[in-house]
Amino acid sequence: MAERSTAAVDVADNSGDKPLTAKADKATTDGVTESIDTADTAEQSTNGTGGERKATEPTIATPELHSGHKLARRYRLEECVTRLDGFSSWRAVDEKLRRAVGVHLLPADHPRARSVLAAARSSALLGDPRFVQVLDAVEENDLVYVVHEWLPDATELTALLALGPLEAHDAYQMVTQVSQAMAAAHREGLAHLRLTPSAVLRTSTGQYRIRGLAVAAALRGISSDTPQRSDTEAIGALLYAVLTQRWPYESDAYGLHGLPKGVGLIAPDQVRAGVHRGLSELAMRALVNDGATASRQEQPCTTPDELVKAVGEMPRIRPPEPAFAAPPEYQRTTYQQGTYGRPAAGPGPSVTQTVTPPPPALQGRTGKALKWAVSALLIAALGLGSWQLADALLHRDKGGSNETGNTQTTDHGDGDKPKAPLPIKIQDAEEYAPDGSPQNAADVKNTYDSSTTSYWRTKKFNDGPDLVPSVKAGVGIVYDLGSAKDISTASILLRYGGDHTTITLYATDSLSPSAPVKSMKQIATVKTSETKADLKASTPVKSRYVLLWMTAMPYSSQDNYSGEGYKQAITDVKFTG
Repeated sequence: MAERSTAAVDVADNSGDKPLTAKADKATTDGVTESIDTADTAEQSTNGTGGERKATEPTIATPELHSGHKLARRYRLEECVTRLDGFSSWRAVDEKLRRAVGVHLLPADHPRARSVLAAARSSALLGDPRFVQVLDAVEENDLVYVVHEWLPDATELTALLALGPLEAHDAYQMVTQVSQAMAAAHREGLAHLRLTPSAVLRTSTGQYRIRGLAVAAALRGISSDTPQRSDTEAIGALLYAVLTQRWPYESDAYGLHGLPKGVGLIAPDQVRAGVHRGLSELAMRALVNDGATASRQEQPCTTPDELVKAVGEMPRIRPPEPAFAAPPEYQRTTYQQGTYGRPAAGPGPSVTQTVTPPPPALQGRTGKALKWAVSALLIAALGLGSWQLADALLHRDKGGSNETGNTQTTDHGDGDKPKAPLPIKIQDAEEYAPDGSPQNAADVKNTYDSSTTSYWRTKKFNDGPDLVPSVKAGVGIVYDLGSAKDISTASILLRYGGDHTTITLYATDSLSPSAPVKSMKQIATVKTSETKADLKASTPVKSRYVLLWMTAMPYSSQDNYSGEGYKQAITDVKFTG
């Protein structure tokens, strides 16, 4: 990578008093562009977040590339997610490291090509894990392309906001992590200038990551005379949005409604009931340059460092307590129910259950005689049982071996037949993706819900049927049996038949194992072309956690959720032991 350059993103001057003047426009999956309909007018209004776009540039034709095209004999383009302003953004595969990546492409003669290269190389040198990392920035064959991380398990803030406002703790974590990351970037002379909801991702572990640092603005030709204030106000807008599910300007953006026209900027706790007051004031301090809030006067936050300090002065917001289900109602047995028994539930009047009194004890000589007879019979039965037991043990000791020590062989009766395997109930399951690229983690429960119509599916792959080595090491699910059980057989129903599906069961140590598959104990394996796979262990293996590991899957045509390719789906899994 070349030496760091800040000229590409125009962040050298952090002074100035003008508020931001770029409109918040619609974002797409790559987090750097908006729809074509708003491309020419996005930065011409005065109520959004971001820097100012440079003067109009001549239209540049986007390079005509297609799925399957390879860059540097390594990056295979899979799907175009954006094509705009002379550049395109793709989801691609790094065939050398077998992982998904994102790629921005533009012609080498594009007026922004040099600034994009400089911005990408500067961002790559930062190396902060809180940002989506730039992996490569190359000019080759009349093309400039920037390769960056692709996080399949992360969710855009735009998608989270579509579900509703975030809880106070989640909003606190977002503003804390994003402001700290941007403060670190500005200390190195880097700005974002397009810090929108689509540029902020939340991973499955709850960490927030920012994509498009410097590169997003360079691709769109955006600059700002006050980059620190621009990014600080953008963070304030994000905080306002997650607290209220409203965009803090009059225009609608990112699937959110703007504020009513003519009322100006009002505090989040006046827009929606139940908003945390401290976070509401923090959002206003980042958004309102004169520092006015709804309840008191505070100094405005005009740089990410000031915002980090303001967050640190707030009392820490703890996560909500987990909700526990009420225990089932205690059921009294018959002999416990009486005048103090719990009344029956229902709309009618409660009725005390009557208890039948026990029969009276036997009286007189007849009763005494009967008692002695029963006692004698019990004593006789115990004596006979003890004698038979001792006789059986004695015969077994005598017949077990002869004087020469040779073991005698006896014929087994029907009572000595091996017991039939018992079904083992699955308590929980999680997808196992050691490469960090899960297939469909949300639908894992469909594999043990006793329904053959629901299923967990893999993605479709262009190479197969064997995933190793061209695609990945495999895909799998770890099942929790609740406690250690002897696993002897497994029955797996599949959605697709054909040549061929390979499944192996392994015993592992946890629901989210860190050890590689090759270090786990194998239980059984099967290779099948049918839609049912039956696995049987040579000897039962005792384990609480079982990994179902799939390393080959058949070719199937297009269906209602994916195109043609090598893929598989699991509809039902049963274990016995």
